[in-house]
Amino acid sequence: MGKVVFVGLSGGVDSAVSAALLKEQGFTVVGAFIKIWQPEFTECTWARDRLDAMRICATLGIPFKEVDLSDEYKREVIGDMIEGYTRGVTPNPDVLCNRVIKFGAFAGWAWEEGAQMIATGHYAQVKQKGHEFELHRGRDKEKDQSYFLWQLSSNDLGKIFFPVGALLKSEVRSLAARFSLPVAQKPDSQGLCFVGDISMPEFLSNYIPMKPGDVLDESEKVIGRHRGAALYTVGQRHGFSIHSSGGATYYCIRVDVISNTLVVSSDRKKAMRTKVQLSDTQWHRTSPANEISVEAQVRYREEPVSATVMKTNSTSIQFDTPQLIAPGQSVVFYDSSCVLGGGIAM
Repeated sequence: MGKVVFVGLSGGVDSAVSAALLKEQGFTVVGAFIKIWQPEFTECTWARDRLDAMRICATLGIPFKEVDLSDEYKREVIGDMIEGYTRGVTPNPDVLCNRVIKFGAFAGWAWEEGAQMIATGHYAQVKQKGHEFELHRGRDKEKDQSYFLWQLSSNDLGKIFFPVGALLKSEVRSLAARFSLPVAQKPDSQGLCFVGDISMPEFLSNYIPMKPGDVLDESEKVIGRHRGAALYTVGQRHGFSIHSSGGATYYCIRVDVISNTLVVSSDRKKAMRTKVQLSDTQWHRTSPANEISVEAQVRYREEPVSATVMKTNSTSIQFDTPQLIAPGQSVVFYDSSCVLGGGIAM
């Protein structure tokens, strides 16, 4: 009997193929469905996804288990996200969910249930180098999810399998058909489940009191109105009105939730920054003494850019070219395909 591996089954094709591959490789596989929180005013597919996860387990002949992490998700992911928007920052709930739910609460539950390893359908790769484990980009550049996993430690990575990380999405679909999986043709999920079919501003307005406020130009002259400062992020060009734009497009360059105002400019470059202070910095290798050249990625599916991470009394990053980055976004450091670490933009 191989090691016991609990596979987080989302009900989708990637995690299903992950379970099938691990079973084929001789591991003792257990399928585990994670139930997360959803608000009453949105429609989500968790019940159908749970049924699909059960059907996957039946097809593969593996045990099915489930764990309800709704409270943890609402408290540690949704609560953190809402608190961030309230302060005028733009957090990434996918990064937080991976750290505190999938590889936090779920992993802890799995160890208690007898798992020796856990696995998910993420498009990323774990590579061992000596006694350390490194996180690398997935082979499929269009699906690579390493950006969302930067907060995992080497210790975490040593207990995780990403079975589809070395595959292209087209190969995953072909394998799903070969394994006769019931979700072989199921469409990929889009966006965040808890938001459902409504926009993020609509979602947030149910939890953050919104009051319309002024839109200011760079000289602090009132030129328009917005629906509530917490709904906006740096670089945004929709959702507020300008009294007389003259056909120009305006970009949000500063959000002030205290005064409930937005400052906008018709020059998009004014929303960009070359140097950014970072908080919650984490390194997968030894932390550099002073500075290090990296390739930095500031959002999912965006091309990395050359930058220098500098350490003095605090940590900052200097980009070779100006970047559109809002407070709260993850900045992930790469050396080619290898994730070196990351931090949160301030």
